[in-house]
Amino acid sequence: MAADALLRPTAEPSRRDWIAVMSAMLGAFMAVLDIQITNASLKDIQGALAATLEEGSWISTSYLVAEIIMIPLTAWLVQLLSARRLALWVSLGFLASSLLCSMAWNLESMIVFRALQGFTGGALIPLAFTLTLIKLPEHHRAKGMALFAITATFAPSIGPTLGGWLTENWGWQYIFYINVPPGLLMIAGLLYGLEKKAPHWPLLRTTDYAGILTLGLGLGCLQVFLEEGHRKDWLESSLIQGLGSIALISLALFVILQLSKPNPLINLGVLRERNFALASIASLGLGVGLYGSIYVLPLYLAQIQGYNALQIGEVIMWMGLPQLLLIPLVPKLMTFISPKWLCALGFALFGAASFASGVLEPNFAGEQFQHIQLIRALGQPLVMVTLSLIATAYVLPQDAGSASSLFNILRNLGGAIGIALLATLLDARAKVYFDYLREALVPTNTQLDERLQLLTQTLGSEQAALAKLSEIAHQQAAIMAYNDAFHFIGIALGLSMFAMLLTRRLPAGATGGAAH
Repeated sequence: MAADALLRPTAEPSRRDWIAVMSAMLGAFMAVLDIQITNASLKDIQGALAATLEEGSWISTSYLVAEIIMIPLTAWLVQLLSARRLALWVSLGFLASSLLCSMAWNLESMIVFRALQGFTGGALIPLAFTLTLIKLPEHHRAKGMALFAITATFAPSIGPTLGGWLTENWGWQYIFYINVPPGLLMIAGLLYGLEKKAPHWPLLRTTDYAGILTLGLGLGCLQVFLEEGHRKDWLESSLIQGLGSIALISLALFVILQLSKPNPLINLGVLRERNFALASIASLGLGVGLYGSIYVLPLYLAQIQGYNALQIGEVIMWMGLPQLLLIPLVPKLMTFISPKWLCALGFALFGAASFASGVLEPNFAGEQFQHIQLIRALGQPLVMVTLSLIATAYVLPQDAGSASSLFNILRNLGGAIGIALLATLLDARAKVYFDYLREALVPTNTQLDERLQLLTQTLGSEQAALAKLSEIAHQQAAIMAYNDAFHFIGIALGLSMFAMLLTRRLPAGATGGAAH
């Protein structure tokens, strides 16, 4: 334990330390933002690159696949190259790939450049998390996690809005140009804040290459399986069957390898720590809530209410902007209220907002979502700041890289799994509800007969009236399916809340109290 104490930061962080941490947070913010920023502009990009809707989905998928492969490699690369050298290389790569995306001449080039952007951006997220653990002592950890919370919640909230506005006013290329100014600021801050260290090349002789191969292959195939499975009818497709099999075998081999090696790529032993294990489970549910909400809500507003990208962005912003005001207050609240209870309350508010969204009907549109978005905005900061703190409170400094990799992988996988399940649920439940409604559309139904006569008078023919009736039934079925989707998100967040209630108290000083 003496060695552990030497590794754990105890002195007050210097100005350089804070600049390094904040610059890394800016990088993580940009990486998360770029996951969502293309969503509002996909139609424009597809049109410019002559791609179909299914082909265009790979613009997002390629980024996510490359990102999730890079996340677990970051801790190893920090040890090999040093944090400063890795940060500089991936930051320059992220900026270069962003500019290349804006110059893409066909779909294939865009997919390659987006994969490169995701690969370099994937290192920026765990790098920010790791620097918080190794640069800030325990009594400043809450402030660091508050900064990290902004990257994880605010960036997805404003991504579609910002992307839609830039595309409408300037063109889709500007969603990539926008990375340049903050990217240059980030590079300058990292160069100033991180100390120079020589690369540790001997590490190459003891590196777990089998672990890198099995983890990269497993996570990459799993991400494609989740992203493309719904579009290809899941196991009806031989491609999806193959990807699922490779992912299962590769990840199982990875776990076996990590448990059998003295120097594993990722120390899975951190999952034996109670708080980290429970926080990891909650992180899966948080991924479902964060990315599932950003998926389902815009889809409902576009499909049912006919909203365009800017109108959808305005609704989502009611969730994003209040968080900027609330996140800085959470570390202060933690000096009076246990982070465990704040986190549980955050999950409860987030889940309540999801259940409140599950009462949709044809006239339930943007204005009705405003108070719900505010409830969600109250809950998310409470979760994001405290969950990271609870997860890492008892993690030893030498395990910071492994903890960062696992925690961020699980949140991303929670989002990917959640979106895959929600897409499937929406289709399946809409069909079930339409069949149920169709059973009521019989000649003996007097209400149906009255409605049909009214529609016939309005539209001028019985054929047009029947078509309109079918359209209304499909819409009602879709609305009921969206209600189920929001309920599913609420249940996932509720399970995360119970996981938080089982965590143990944080050590003295971890919330900025006694130790300070």
